[in-house]
Amino acid sequence: MIEAIKQSYNKQGFMKTLGAELVSIKEGEVIITCHLNDTLTQQHGFFHAGVLTSIADVACGYAALSAMPKGSDVLTVEFKTNFIKAAKTDKIIAKGHVIKSGKTLTFCEGVVTNVEQNITYATMQATMICLRSNQQHK
Repeated sequence: MIEAIKQSYNKQGFMKTLGAELVSIKEGEVIITCHLNDTLTQQHGFFHAGVLTSIADVACGYAALSAMPKGSDVLTVEFKTNFIKAAKTDKIIAKGHVIKSGKTLTFCEGVVTNVEQNITYATMQATMICLRSNQQHK
């Protein structure tokens, strides 16, 4: 499943646009990092909330996929993000992990931090749906 996740991640044009990197895949957990640049900021120079939300969503999605049957794919059904602190840092780290995996839905939690400073910038609760090969892209 790790290789399938890497291949799927490499097809994500938006993650390339953000410069986000997939750095760790374990069953039920995925970590993605992103370095700050001027194209990812909002008007005060912080990471834009959309960047934090996007990498947390993708980390949760691939964490969910890592717990799904071989040949599955994943889509986000719903998420809620809480922004705790403005992200004024050079690098953010999003960790997604599975809370509960079912046949159809998987519930995940994401957190966006800067590990070096031990600061949490955002948290996410996400629900992902498992797509079996015969359901994909309909």
